[in-house]
Formats: sequence, structure tokens, C-alpha cells
Amino acid sequence: MEEISLRAQELFHIGGFYITNAILLTLVAGFVLIVFSVVIRSKVKIIPGKLQGTVEMGLESLLGLMESVLGSMEKAEKYLPLVATIFIFILVSNLLGIFPGVGSLTFYNGSEHVPLFRSPASDLNFTLAFAVISVIVTNIIGMTSVGVFKHLGKYLNFKNPITFFIGILEIISEIAKIISLTFRLFGNVFAGEVLLTIIFFLAPYFIPLPFLFLEIFVGLIQAFIFAMITLVSISLHTAEHEH
Repeated sequence: MEEISLRAQELFHIGGFYITNAILLTLVAGFVLIVFSVVIRSKVKIIPGKLQGTVEMGLESLLGLMESVLGSMEKAEKYLPLVATIFIFILVSNLLGIFPGVGSLTFYNGSEHVPLFRSPASDLNFTLAFAVISVIVTNIIGMTSVGVFKHLGKYLNFKNPITFFIGILEIISEIAKIISLTFRLFGNVFAGEVLLTIIFFLAPYFIPLPFLFLEIFVGLIQAFIFAMITLVSISLHTAEHEH
């Protein structure tokens, strides 16, 4: 049975920057999405084919969901690139993490063999980076929407002790959001990776299939939840200008 490591293992380094197996699969996910985007763009037609039609249906469904949360189609179209990118990238990363060969292909590093690929979201650095990006970008969106000083006034308000205390709670809320997003995604994906490793070791034939489909579902749900929390944050940060 292969060793289960909590942290991503280092494969090689470029200068002082270490490339881990999680980073390598993240790069593969980015490459897959770039190739897919180029293929889709080259096949765009006025009368859509099956692939284009499927993509358009997915985008229309996401836009409809975003419109119901944000309150207008204009805002939904404006923030679609951010929400869709988060959802699609995390989803593809999660799916590649359970792809055949991930975990079984090894790389000789010094005195040990380490897996060549590892699910990106099973690395705490990946989930933390996405959480920080989500919180920072949604706050920047809030500042561009309602104004820099008005938005920052939610966090730093010295009018009276009550508003100051509420501002402190808002800051704590944003920090808690980073922690929640980070460990929710990491915990679910890492637990799934451990579960599949144990199941494949104990029963390597058809018994793991239900667990494999379960992890596909979990990967989809976690990507959706991450994107929806980002969407709700955008809605909250941009709602003040309507009052």
C-alpha cells in the first residue's frame, strides 16, 4: 500500500521554487482547460453542434442561477467569468485527481518513489490560494461597485462603539470565510483520496467503483459550493449601492 502523505511531495525544483505533484497536476488541469477552450472557440457556429450546445446550456443555467442571486442579468453577465472560472477549474482539478494513473505513476526522487500526480485540492496550499483569491477579489468588486471608502467603512467605522464592533466582526467574518473555504475543500478531497487509496488496496477490482462515482459527485458538489459562496459574497458586497 502506498504511503499517504498529508502534504504534497516535492518532485524537483526550478531555482528556489519546488514543484510538487499537486502543482504538476494543477498545471495539467490548466493545460487541459486551455486546449478545450481553443477547441470550443474554433468550433463556434451560428447553429451550434452538440459540444457547443452543451456548453451554451451550461452557461445559460449558470447565468440563470447567478441572476436569481444577484438580482439582475447585467450583474450576472459581468461576474460570470470569475464564478465560472472558479467552478470549472476546481471541478476539472477534482476530476483529474481521481483519473486512472494519478497516484499510481511514480517519480524517483532521491531515495524514494513519490506519486507523479496528486489531486490539487488535496494540497492545502491550493485550497488556501483559491480561498484568498475569492475573498480578496470579491472585496475588490465591492469597492469598485459601491466605492472604496464606503466599502471599507464596513470594516473600519469609528462613528460609535457599536459600528466599530460590527466592523471588527465583519473582518473576523472574512477571515473565517478564508478558513472555511480552505478546509472544507481540502478536507473533502483529501478524505476522498485516502478512502480510494484504502479501498483500491483492499479490493482492487469492481468494488471501488461505487466509491469512485461518489468521489466524482463530491468533487462536483465541492466545486459548486466554492463557486456559490463566492457568488453570494459578490452579492453581499455589491448590494449596498442599491439602497
